[in-house]
Amino acid sequence: MEISNIGRWTRIWIFCAACMAWTSISTRGASPSPEESVFIENPRQLILTGRRSGEGYFSSDGTKLVFQAEREDQNPFFQIYTLNLTDGEIQRVSPGIGKTTCSFFHPNGRELLFASTHHDPRAIEKQKMELERRESGNERRYAWDYDPTMDIFKKSNPGSAPVALTHAEGYDAEGSYSPDGRWIAFCSTRHAFPLKGLNQNQRERYAIDPSFFGEIYLMHADGTKVRRLTQHPGYDGGPFFSPNGKRIVWRRFDEEGINADILTMRLDGTDVQEITSNFGMAWAPFYHPSGEYIIFTSNREGFSNFELYIVDRRGNRQPLRISFTNGFDGLPVFSPDGNMLVWTSNRYASNPGSQHKGHLFAANWNHEAALRALQTAPLRKVEKKKPVLSSHAAHPSPSLTGSESNPGNISKAKDAILYPDILQADLKRHVKYLASDALEGRMTGEKGAQMAADYIVDSLKEMGISPMDSLQGYYQPFEFTSGVEVAKIGNALDWKARTNADTEEPSQTVLLESGFRPLAFTSNGSFRGEVVFAGYGLKVPGEAEGAYNSYAGLNVSNKVAMVLRYVPEAITPERRSLLNRYASLRYKALIARELGAKGILVVSGPNSPNAGKLIPLQSDQSLGDSGILAATITGKLADQLLDGTGHTLQKLQDGLDQENPHATGSAEIKDKSIHLELRIKRMRKKGRNVIGIMHPPNSVPGENEYIMLGAHYDHLGFGETGGFKVKGEEHQIHNGADDNASGVAAVLEIAGAMKSRLADAESPAGRGVILSFWSGEELGLIGSSHFASEPPLPLQSIHAYLNFDMVGRLRKNKLILQGIGSAKHWKTLIEKRNILSGFHLILQEDPYLPTDTTAFYPKEIPVLSFFTGSHEAYHRPSDDYATLNWKGLERITLFADGMVHDLIKNKDHRLDYVKVAVSSKDGNRDTLRVFLGTIPDYAADIEGVKLNGVRKGGPADKAGLRAGDVIISFAGQSIKNIYDYTYALDAATIGKVTTVTIRRMNQVLKLRIKPSPRP
Repeated sequence: MEISNIGRWTRIWIFCAACMAWTSISTRGASPSPEESVFIENPRQLILTGRRSGEGYFSSDGTKLVFQAEREDQNPFFQIYTLNLTDGEIQRVSPGIGKTTCSFFHPNGRELLFASTHHDPRAIEKQKMELERRESGNERRYAWDYDPTMDIFKKSNPGSAPVALTHAEGYDAEGSYSPDGRWIAFCSTRHAFPLKGLNQNQRERYAIDPSFFGEIYLMHADGTKVRRLTQHPGYDGGPFFSPNGKRIVWRRFDEEGINADILTMRLDGTDVQEITSNFGMAWAPFYHPSGEYIIFTSNREGFSNFELYIVDRRGNRQPLRISFTNGFDGLPVFSPDGNMLVWTSNRYASNPGSQHKGHLFAANWNHEAALRALQTAPLRKVEKKKPVLSSHAAHPSPSLTGSESNPGNISKAKDAILYPDILQADLKRHVKYLASDALEGRMTGEKGAQMAADYIVDSLKEMGISPMDSLQGYYQPFEFTSGVEVAKIGNALDWKARTNADTEEPSQTVLLESGFRPLAFTSNGSFRGEVVFAGYGLKVPGEAEGAYNSYAGLNVSNKVAMVLRYVPEAITPERRSLLNRYASLRYKALIARELGAKGILVVSGPNSPNAGKLIPLQSDQSLGDSGILAATITGKLADQLLDGTGHTLQKLQDGLDQENPHATGSAEIKDKSIHLELRIKRMRKKGRNVIGIMHPPNSVPGENEYIMLGAHYDHLGFGETGGFKVKGEEHQIHNGADDNASGVAAVLEIAGAMKSRLADAESPAGRGVILSFWSGEELGLIGSSHFASEPPLPLQSIHAYLNFDMVGRLRKNKLILQGIGSAKHWKTLIEKRNILSGFHLILQEDPYLPTDTTAFYPKEIPVLSFFTGSHEAYHRPSDDYATLNWKGLERITLFADGMVHDLIKNKDHRLDYVKVAVSSKDGNRDTLRVFLGTIPDYAADIEGVKLNGVRKGGPADKAGLRAGDVIISFAGQSIKNIYDYTYALDAATIGKVTTVTIRRMNQVLKLRIKPSPRP
């Protein structure tokens, strides 16, 4: 099935964009844009019913169309149908069982072929499983699975049984007849079978992406004389013959399934011609009957924006875009006379929530306009590419013999091709890909981050850089909490009113999602008891007018506290600024928990924003819950609970908003009891660090030293976490070109230069290089902290760590180097290299930085971070490729490359680690916050706060805390997670000795600590 043939990690997402639910598809023709009208006239939807339809191909006389569609309730998979264009009659021609796809008419018009799994013994079972999945509401996104039972069948007439033309194990599909009907070109993965004949890496690749093994084959129309035409890593598929039958056009995906090009070849597989190059995901090519040009689909204009293009048959000129209407447009074919275009589209879809998906469209085609446009199209510039360094051993073929199939020889061939030059063009290439919309902001755990990681791995492979043996590959996986969802069972809220000591009213049930909803940080569990209204639920430390305590004189122990969201509405901005620090929902839950409450209900009051509405379920990637049942309720439910107390939510909030000392700010609700049961599911995802290593010359295992270079490759996705959510920028892709595609590009370029130097090095005393690319940095240094806590090699072998985070916006020649206080001789090394580079350097000693250096400095590793400063596009969608200073990035990369060269060439020259003391800077007491000098381990998934280290001379250091300690209590407040710890610090008194309780190994220790002002 051509629409699905789009490579590894992108396939599911593409189908979400190309085949996901679209509604209200117009049943009438609609006017395309003026640009489109030049070529496409009177577009209209051909197929109106069924869940989806697509891939239509004409009979040779133009009177019929054969296509695939989901039209029958009992089968959730495609079946094959014919449409009689003279009378509109639609008839199913496939068996109706299993999956079918890729149909095509024989030139005689009576026979047709299609691929099918109807002969699979499990075909009906698979149908039932898919139908049950849909009925459960867990319908999966549409994706083709390259079923190995798929074979190609011929059908002679509507009443005849299909005849199998292929019988090999593996996916056989995407077949088409030659114009004379003698040949069938098709795609197959048969050469990968039996799978037990593949090595471990190949089996893993097949499990992830069987399409990678797709190749083009040719056979006689009766299924005999099968021969393989292509032999190339990546997916080759979708073959069609030229009108004269002398050539085959097809599309070839790269090894990652990200980009594809259109190619043609003779029927014997020779004279391969590249028709497009570097033109996005170019696929589904089809000749115009004139043979003058080829039409195809590409997402050149954006990852999910598939449009139609035409290109001259030899690819001498640049392709021209010919569709300009919103929606997916793909799989185009021409009628035999060349005057009609049929394609698959979801254009004119106005409501993405509908059950309608992509369907067949038709339009009149202006051939003369296409010829005129192609004649004036710019000539195609064919760029000289670096050789594709890939192994046929990763793509098995019976034709490979001897040294040609030896992975060892291939590895040596890779090592011989080195790229020592640091060039703007290569930096641009890396950033352009990493910061493209295709990667959707590279959010940790999402497909965009996976694509970025795979790109980095391919780059390391291309340079001949090896993985660490201890990692069994380039990836170092880690888990993290990615979000929460409301459990399908285990959530309930009901209440009873007591009329007297002996009777109770019937329970009043509150509906989930309409009357209440769990909050993301709730504990799972249940409680039955009384409710107490506790105002805004605030408890702010301080004296006299500065303090605030919603719980003064109120007993919430073993009860449920009902509190208002936000802070009082009518207070001064200064007062609001103070109270807002203590108004987060987590902090309110913490206070209620510490006062003995078993649960907390949060309501948005009638005077507040979102009055009376439930609070959305929003995860903050926390590793733990708040230790208390926590839910949001409607204003209506709050008033129901208050009924009988003499108060309404409106009157209570009016008094609280004015901070009226005479108004009632709390209320015990003694005549009602509540039953609260809450359950949420914390979703875990996996992120991946990418690690490569270059051992020093003449290395001796166990005695090597390394310089580690690092950059985080993750970013903010659509701004869900870490974005500023500026009005008008909601839900936009945050591409993170500077933060931190620029740093990744710099490290990759230095890696190429270092590979060359290490290969040429003569000194046996040299150091090796570790290339580290972190994920999870934007979520709290998760990836680098994981490496530091579970190192794949002894950390003492890492002599220094150089970090690159936001190095793409050099302005006024100012380069910031951070952490130079972490070791002696940094200044000397920097000075030497800057004589040649000539930057205006800003040197900062503090190694405790909001970037990945902080994971390594506490491990007694000298660190240095390269940084060009923050800017207006920081953590915003405008941090794009076009905004970078490319010459500046090249200069910074060359400067850093020189420093790394100095560090690796002589092992006797050492950087002596220095433990940096706390700065003694004074500050204004009105703006200072509590400081302990602890460095939390954000990756630790435990109850409490684990420490990566402490700052020398800080309160924690003086109190005796050290790396590995787990803080479980501070100032009498239990600490279950980093949020508890932050709030406890805010409540502590500067200069007043208090107690911190820690768990060290198997001991629980209480230490005295004196908080100080934050430096």
